[in-house]
Amino acid sequence: MRYRHLTTVTLALGVVLLVDVLRVFLPAVITIFGQAASTPAELLGAFAFGWFLLALAAPALIRRVGARPVTLVAAVLLVVARLAVNGQPGGRLQLWLATAGLLAGLVWLAGVAAGTDRPVPGLALGLAVGAVLHTVLDTYRSAFFGDWPAWLAAVGVAGLFLAGQARPAPPAGAGGVRSWLLAGPALLLAGMVALSPAVARTAASYQFGLLRSDPADEVGVATVPLFGPAPLAVAVGGFLLAALAPPRRGAWRWLGPAALVGGAVLVALGRGELLLPAVLLTAVGLGACLASAGAADGRGNADGARTQVSDGAGQDPARAASGGQDATRADDGGQDPARAAGGGQDTARADDGGPGPARAAGRRGYAAVAGMLVFAVAAVVYYSAYDLGHPNAGVPVAVAVLVAAVALATRPTPGPVRSPLPPVWTAASAAVLTLLAAVASDELLSASNRDGPPETVRVAAYNVRMGFGMDGRFDPDALARAVAGADVVALSEVDRGWLLNGGHDTLDLLAERLDMPYVFAPAADPLWGDAVLSRWPLDAARTRPLPAVGAPTGAQALGVTVDLGAGVRLAVVATHLQPPPGEDPVVQARAVADFAVRYAAGRPLVVAGDLNTEPGDAAFAEFARAGLVDALAAARPLPTSPADAPRQQIDHVFVTPDLAAGDAAAPRGTASDHLPVAVTLTLPPA
Repeated sequence: MRYRHLTTVTLALGVVLLVDVLRVFLPAVITIFGQAASTPAELLGAFAFGWFLLALAAPALIRRVGARPVTLVAAVLLVVARLAVNGQPGGRLQLWLATAGLLAGLVWLAGVAAGTDRPVPGLALGLAVGAVLHTVLDTYRSAFFGDWPAWLAAVGVAGLFLAGQARPAPPAGAGGVRSWLLAGPALLLAGMVALSPAVARTAASYQFGLLRSDPADEVGVATVPLFGPAPLAVAVGGFLLAALAPPRRGAWRWLGPAALVGGAVLVALGRGELLLPAVLLTAVGLGACLASAGAADGRGNADGARTQVSDGAGQDPARAASGGQDATRADDGGQDPARAAGGGQDTARADDGGPGPARAAGRRGYAAVAGMLVFAVAAVVYYSAYDLGHPNAGVPVAVAVLVAAVALATRPTPGPVRSPLPPVWTAASAAVLTLLAAVASDELLSASNRDGPPETVRVAAYNVRMGFGMDGRFDPDALARAVAGADVVALSEVDRGWLLNGGHDTLDLLAERLDMPYVFAPAADPLWGDAVLSRWPLDAARTRPLPAVGAPTGAQALGVTVDLGAGVRLAVVATHLQPPPGEDPVVQARAVADFAVRYAAGRPLVVAGDLNTEPGDAAFAEFARAGLVDALAAARPLPTSPADAPRQQIDHVFVTPDLAAGDAAAPRGTASDHLPVAVTLTLPPA
């Protein structure tokens, strides 16, 4: 394999491993260090950001010890931590293993940056491969988790990465600083929007859902999509084509930055129907900006360096790959060529007369770490808004503007810019693989019960905390077991692609396990909200935003009609009330009760969800005022939170008096921080 190909593939594999670690680290901070929302958001942010800040010491360490030994050790630790995390899918050990993997990954990135002046092909390929793998795994199953064939594959991937890392790197020139600076922002935008299979599926469920919401609604709903995450194939192909093709010149250079910023603005608008164009624009724009930033890279790169060392100076090409380090100490005659290939190690020893390469390597290392600091700051600021209440819509726009500004400020080198990967072939191959992965991993859900109406319907309500249990483990199988046997399920705190939670589509994963189609309504943003799943066909979906009344996280009420057959309909309203700090959600409860009664229009009605109020509270009384009955009354006290030691009765099911309730229960388990509640409802005579 040629040097340039080896560097690109090795960098790509390292990016995949680093992203995998981040998918574990970020939710572990929230669910394990965060102790089920009992830890202040400021402390969570400081803990997460601190490890990124600590990586600022990496370039100084590299300058003192040398890039090659530091990079190799960090690569080994990254692989070990990534594999170990899968053997510990939860608990504090998972948090610390993921933290160790993150720090090792950041040090590895700084070391690779020190010796690589053309990172864009490797970065782009790594982000694309990660997206394809995440699609193959249906956004959940780890590539390195499962029975022995999966572990064997894991060892193979790790071996390829370490083998590539151990080989001499191509010579590094003075460029690459801008490209490395964009590594962190690109990772953030790709994970949040552009290359996320969960976001692509959610976007398709808004755009191509099999059930349409009322056109009069201010906020649309998302339903089972016809094409699943298939739009990601277009995003991945467009991203790679834009990133690997020669950058545009002249006025055409503005197209990529404009597309990127435009896509980020669509994300900031927070509307589900705009999510799909946001994904596509952000993907193509991000790739184009990376290509523009990399257009000036490679001055003094591998080909030029090899030409220089062939002029009779007698220097070993492997030694020249160091970018000049130890060049004047050739009298030792026996230095390991791999040692000289570290991309700037030992350049701090000024006796070799090469401070220029040393400074370039240091700048690239600091640029890579600085880019990851941008990732950390933006992620913390964006997601902490749902706890602290500050505006966050401008965060992806600000990051996109930064990337666009760096791309436009870069002056491309004269002449053609050659990529180590053929742009069209690589992009087309990645698009086809992504499409095949999307088709193979996705399931088209349809209602299985069409003969009816039944005499009874079992209804469950469950706050799933984005799919994470009390031990911090993401386990959709345990969630499905908790509501097994229910005919209609109302879900709260449903996450459909937040990078903070690992980029999972919790709703789709649970719906596939229960074999139930769904309707999803956004609350905080298009990716987070409430849902209803049913074994019978759903119809007439409608959602209404609820008054915020000082609460930082948004809330809504989702109404759907369950078609039980023979003209029998059951109205279901799912909600998750968000009270102001220290107060009862009276205003929201009144709004939900009024909406539910109007929506039902005389039909049997169920209102279910995490209502954050207890029997006897003023908000609880609002549902009785609207003529609804506590369906769990016969089983009280029925505490549901926290799941490991329940003492609060805050998850409820209310019904109209014509529905007789029985067999109420709150099955024990820790798949979430709440227990589900379930009740069997006897339908009125036809």
